[in-house]
Amino acid sequence: MSCVLGIETTCDETACAVVEDRRIVRSNVIGTQIDLHQKYGGVVPEIAARAHIEWLNDIMAQAMKVAGVSGKDISGVAVANCPGLVGCLLVGVSAAKALAFAWDKPLVGVNHVHAHLYAGCLVPAERVGQEAGVLPESPPLPALGLVISGGHTTLYDVQAFHCLHRLGSTIDDAVGEAFDKVAAILQLGYPGGPLVENLARSGRADAVKFPLSLLGKQSLDFSFSGLKTAVLYHVNGQGGAQRTSADITPQQRADTAAAFQRVVAEVLEIKVRRAMDAVNPRSLIVGGGVSANGAIRNCLQRVADTAKIPLYLPPMAYCTDNAAMIAGLGAQLLEAGHCADLDLSAIATA
Repeated sequence: MSCVLGIETTCDETACAVVEDRRIVRSNVIGTQIDLHQKYGGVVPEIAARAHIEWLNDIMAQAMKVAGVSGKDISGVAVANCPGLVGCLLVGVSAAKALAFAWDKPLVGVNHVHAHLYAGCLVPAERVGQEAGVLPESPPLPALGLVISGGHTTLYDVQAFHCLHRLGSTIDDAVGEAFDKVAAILQLGYPGGPLVENLARSGRADAVKFPLSLLGKQSLDFSFSGLKTAVLYHVNGQGGAQRTSADITPQQRADTAAAFQRVVAEVLEIKVRRAMDAVNPRSLIVGGGVSANGAIRNCLQRVADTAKIPLYLPPMAYCTDNAAMIAGLGAQLLEAGHCADLDLSAIATA
């Protein structure tokens, strides 16, 4: 049995987890900072970093207790060291270095975005017990990977989980950021993704025609800034300040949310189909907070079904930032010999 401790502090989630044998999640403890940032309508880096410092020790202790392990049981320490808010990253990286040194265990730095793709491979320990210890199959490789989160919208050619090649990414707003901004335009609150999705359920997706930005016939990059601006002008008027969402009817607000969500799903579908033509994958792997969106999940399932390949989506508990995905991918990297020295850096962009 091999247990890896994972630490995640890239943004506004303080998280620690213990993963056994690369995939079995024995604990996954998350301290969410939503209440700290809600009144600002977004993450304040200094507040986030301070909360990580205050919370990390307690959350780590909880994760170890729930998993029933101590330092001597841990095979390695994995930490998200890129990309993210540098002040937040430094908290997790410093803690991971201290533990690796104190326990004399190997240290591994994990790319947070890559880890989102690994989230679909994770299985809660209690589910393994219910299924008589049988794990679902790992994704057949090579795979096409799609990360859709608050900070990232990226396509990958996944030859192995330690060998990913980026095919395309956003040139402006990430898809999750676009959801947050549309939620702000509609005065729904923060975080925006679940609120927009909930409102869209009572709207007509064909009631408003928003632009579809595809950046050329072969492009695998993404752009959601124009879509966000189109929503702004539709709700607030040309110039963006003649009215607010309070001046339109509840049905119009719902229609706007539904139409926005439909265009996002359509863009993702088109780009995924293009990427499939380019790399001919054996499976489709999707991760990131926006992968929790039901309409997008259904859309991507249709794409995978049409291509006759399996779709791997993370369980809801592992869609948003968490440490289980860091520990799981960290275990894979350790097994492949990708260990880090104690001078491991925190890198804001990667």
